[in-house]
Amino acid sequence: MPTIDADAHVVESERTWDYIDKADQKYRPLIVKPRGEGGGEYWYINGKIRGLVRIVLTAQDVLDVARRTGRDMNTPQETREMENVPARLKHMDELGIDVQVLYPTMFIEQIADKPEWEIPISKGYNRWLADIHAQGQGRLRWICVLPLLDMSAALEELKFCAQHGACGVFMRGIEGQRMITDPYFYPLYEEMSRLNLAVGVHVGNANPYVIDLVSQYNGGGSFWKFRIPVIGAFHSVVMSEVPTLFPKLRFHWAEAAAQCGIPTTIQPTQSTSAALVEAIVEYFSARTEKSR
Repeated sequence: MPTIDADAHVVESERTWDYIDKADQKYRPLIVKPRGEGGGEYWYINGKIRGLVRIVLTAQDVLDVARRTGRDMNTPQETREMENVPARLKHMDELGIDVQVLYPTMFIEQIADKPEWEIPISKGYNRWLADIHAQGQGRLRWICVLPLLDMSAALEELKFCAQHGACGVFMRGIEGQRMITDPYFYPLYEEMSRLNLAVGVHVGNANPYVIDLVSQYNGGGSFWKFRIPVIGAFHSVVMSEVPTLFPKLRFHWAEAAAQCGIPTTIQPTQSTSAALVEAIVEYFSARTEKSR
């Protein structure tokens, strides 16, 4: 059986946005760095700091993280940012990984609140990943990002992504002003079911107001900001009509402490019902088996 890394990442760089159409280069994200601050760089989009902070690690930083976590973090920048796809494949060989599913990094937070910005940025990212997939010898599958503020544009972009190796659609636990069970997303789920694409619900939060609220007294950590929304989204999906309306739709829940989060959401739902737990396990096991 092949070994699949189902939540590998790419780190967006300035080169990523070279894939934005020439006519739309005015929407290109820029990198800014505050004066006097070491290490942190930020994506600047439409007059605002957007997306996940771009972390710039020195050699000493990498060494410190490796010692603290017990993991070898010394990977070349060219493989993290996909400047050298053959080198990425070679590193996969060294790790014993046959296939990676590539998730975005900066999109963990909202990158735009206007469709005219979200559309070209999403398209540029997807064309970058399509190029990476084309070089990946069938070993680099990817999760696409869609301009969900404009459903018509999202559905049109989905066609391109499905034709160029995408295996799912990136979604966060909270999508702007909507939960992922909102009927607004039903046309998307219907088309994804037809194309056999999974919903990739990754740790993240696309509502900046919620992020600001829960960050006030939590030491800047990611649990409240990014993980809780995903656990809540899982609960919402299980309790909603979505599984009934879209029985072929598959979900991938990524990087959200599932070993403790899923039992936490199941137990309060109906703590005395073993049948409910069995049904949930059967439901998601069937989709996991089907996706292999």
